[in-house]
Amino acid sequence: MEMINAIGRRKASVARVYLTKGDGKITVNGKDYKAYFPQTHIQANITDPFTTVEVENIYDLKVNVNGGGFKGQSEAVRMGISRALVKINEDFRSPLKAKKFLRRDARVVERKKYGKPKARKSFQFSKR
Repeated sequence: MEMINAIGRRKASVARVYLTKGDGKITVNGKDYKAYFPQTHIQANITDPFTTVEVENIYDLKVNVNGGGFKGQSEAVRMGISRALVKINEDFRSPLKAKKFLRRDARVVERKKYGKPKARKSFQFSKR
């Protein structure tokens, strides 16, 4: 098996995922994924696609991710991994799609408007 690559995006984060046959080593930006994402609930985002299709410790993963915060980055990586797994085996599509790992979550922060303290919040109204 050659190297499979895919792209995942979330908020301002872009993750480029490279999947090869191996023993389950996951590297994010040159570090182990547990060192790059120290929170356990964020680490679960990275391993969820493998547990969903039951292929843990079969593929090595090299990920380059930039932009955004740690949560957006982890969800971008999750989407990239899911897309790469679907490229390997089309049968993985339905369980991953059921958990919405293949859907691009397009929600982003709304911009601040002039005359307001935040995007939608207004100053207190006074009639007199």
